[in-house]
Amino acid sequence: MTTETTDMKFSDDALEFIDRIKKRYPEGKQKSALLPVLHLAQAEFGGWLSSETMDYVASILNILPVEVYEVASFYSMFNLSPVGMCVIEVCRTGPCWLLGAEDIVDYLENKLGIKVGQTTADGMFTLKTVECLAACGTAPVIQLGETYLENMNIEKVDKMLSDCRTNVKEPISHWSKKHIKKEQA
Repeated sequence: MTTETTDMKFSDDALEFIDRIKKRYPEGKQKSALLPVLHLAQAEFGGWLSSETMDYVASILNILPVEVYEVASFYSMFNLSPVGMCVIEVCRTGPCWLLGAEDIVDYLENKLGIKVGQTTADGMFTLKTVECLAACGTAPVIQLGETYLENMNIEKVDKMLSDCRTNVKEPISHWSKKHIKKEQA
């Protein structure tokens, strides 16, 4: 299941957006645009960052590919292998774990028939655990794309899964292409 191509190219809207982002920084400091460009690349190229995608981003920003790999591999919000339409990220740090995140992960693994880091056979869900989502007061927390789901329990997890199966028609990402339109307004 790979989406790599040899003719990779951002959409015209995305290229215009990238040019606007790069202009925010002084000449020679285009690496500063790396995070938003990686988010855009992940949204445009199948929800994950292949080596080819990261090389393309490096060429757009005129930086070394290793500089892109270092950043993409550091942040859990970037996927370095194919993922499902819905990436379920469960906070695994202290407050969430103490308030039931471990039970939620176990439940999701059993319900979906996958382990953390895997994707369901139908390509709908990928399960990840991540470091602190900075919502300790409403633990346990799940991040689904740009949305935080707080005070989670098994009933809310079932509703989340049902809603995803019913309503999700395209991949949910941390950063969607709609941000291009917001920036143009």
